[in-house]
Amino acid sequence: MEDLEQLGRSIAAALAGAVHGQKIAFGELTLEIERDEIVRALSFLRDDPECLFTVLIDIAGVDWPQRERRFDVVYHLLSLSKNRRIRLKVETDENTPVPSCVDVHPGANWFERETFDMFGITFANHPDLRRLLTDYGFSGYPFRKDFPLTGYVELRYDEEQKRVVYQPVDLVQEFRDFDFMSPWEGARYVLPGDEKASKGGG
Repeated sequence: MEDLEQLGRSIAAALAGAVHGQKIAFGELTLEIERDEIVRALSFLRDDPECLFTVLIDIAGVDWPQRERRFDVVYHLLSLSKNRRIRLKVETDENTPVPSCVDVHPGANWFERETFDMFGITFANHPDLRRLLTDYGFSGYPFRKDFPLTGYVELRYDEEQKRVVYQPVDLVQEFRDFDFMSPWEGARYVLPGDEKASKGGG
């Protein structure tokens, strides 16, 4: 724990003005980085001999709709030589791009495309920022918390047209209401079909 705290302090000192918060959770150090400083921070963590975080494991988005800057972009890094992990977080809004780190970690290309596709977070100077997992005509960003669970459109194969077609979502049944009751305690109400049981035997 003290080792991680010391590491966080030394990184913050070396990256003056870039780190504005840090915490340790589950044995990992998390640094909060200014959005426009993320490339400098990643470069330092990769090249500094005390860090050597050369492996970018993942880039992920987190949506906090109630915040003014609603998105976190989270970078997970691994140092094989030091046997340590670190997490960087930057905040951004729906309109402000985060600098792309493809020049620092080429593997970020696909991670940033996925984050754009799922959350709508844009990355400045990305070489090929387009959707990765959804279809070309897809509308919206599925991992945003205000995106409907059913989506906006559904696709099906049309036998008459002999092709896949898009149409508005049309649910064939109502959503089920799960009461999560215990099977040992029984229901606190009369289940359909059990009306006769409550009237007595005979």
